[in-house]
Amino acid sequence: MDTHSIGILKLFLFKMVVLVLCLTSTASAANLPPSTTSLEVASDIRVQCNNDEIVVSITTKSGRFNGMVYPRGLSKNSTCMGEWIHKKSPIEYTLPLRGCNTMSTDLDDGGIEYYNTIVVQPHLKLVTNQGRGFHIRCRYNTRNNTVTNDSLKVDLQGADRLTALAPMPGCSMRIFSGDPTKKEVAENVKIGDPLTLVVTLDEQDTYGIHVTDCLVRDGLGWGEQKLINDDGCPTDPEIMGMFRYSEDKTKAYVEFQAHKFPYTASVYYQCNVKLCLKADKSCDVEPTCWNSNGNRIRRQARSQTTEGEGTPATINVYSGLYVNEANDSAKTEEDSVFSEKTSDSICISQKSFAIGICIAGLILMLCVVAAILCLLAKRRKKTTSHSSGSIYSGPYTNTAYSHTS
Repeated sequence: MDTHSIGILKLFLFKMVVLVLCLTSTASAANLPPSTTSLEVASDIRVQCNNDEIVVSITTKSGRFNGMVYPRGLSKNSTCMGEWIHKKSPIEYTLPLRGCNTMSTDLDDGGIEYYNTIVVQPHLKLVTNQGRGFHIRCRYNTRNNTVTNDSLKVDLQGADRLTALAPMPGCSMRIFSGDPTKKEVAENVKIGDPLTLVVTLDEQDTYGIHVTDCLVRDGLGWGEQKLINDDGCPTDPEIMGMFRYSEDKTKAYVEFQAHKFPYTASVYYQCNVKLCLKADKSCDVEPTCWNSNGNRIRRQARSQTTEGEGTPATINVYSGLYVNEANDSAKTEEDSVFSEKTSDSICISQKSFAIGICIAGLILMLCVVAAILCLLAKRRKKTTSHSSGSIYSGPYTNTAYSHTS
């Protein structure tokens, strides 16, 4: 082995030794005890139920909070996430009733319950095991429907005055899975599942309904899609068709397939329900959306003669549900909030990773040294073979170069 090759081999071995020492120090550092900095873990949660929102008050043991609060599943790029930097507790986090994954369910006593699951994470960027999940619920005695006009202006010549002064009936919207007669309320479904949206007016003999202005929202304020226009006609029959009405005009329903926005699982539906009087036959008028050729009829300007008839009362109704991707399961959505910390990757400790790197480095170093030694041995053997031979040696003698005395 010549001097140059030996120098290269020594330099390589020196670098490998330095690398092994660095990796060993990394493994030792990974085995150090964790930081003693105390995290602001939530110790007390209080809920205040308001008309349009839920206010959650969070108190920590240290008296300060540095972290984030968000609904389960909305921790990334969401307007529903709240952040606090070293704020004095208690802090207040607000959840809208019709957004940020807040859903509702009807109660047997006629009330309604809104619910959501929030995650209190005492870190501004990382999801740690100090985070806690809380299931938030608010119960209301009556459904919070919005009435945009609380009086009906009608011609009283052919109707009883007491009929026109009848109290406003309640109205509700529910979304059922498949056949609505089975009363299976849809909460977690998959894209393409059959659903039925049902709008129901309280039983009485005075009013009927016309469903108009239906749309679907994402609950984040990012996107919405109109489904039914203000004439009661569908904007895209492939997404949602026309409503069908019961004989007494107090119930309307439409069948459709579950759909969602690509970035969230929550969808919220809203419709305007216009009340009509059964006495003047206005409830029997059905919208005409297509002509005899099957083409959509363009909306025409309303006649000025209808201005004197007044505007019927309109009630806004809401409902929502979770729609998962086709390859997701409903069970995944029902897991604990701590499923936020799980992932599909295989996780190992820093110490194990560093030791593995050291072993791999040693094996690589030995392989390289063995390869260099083999190469040098071959070169030495070849050089030795060439120096001991002669181009003139052999069993045959060239007599032309022989010399005799």
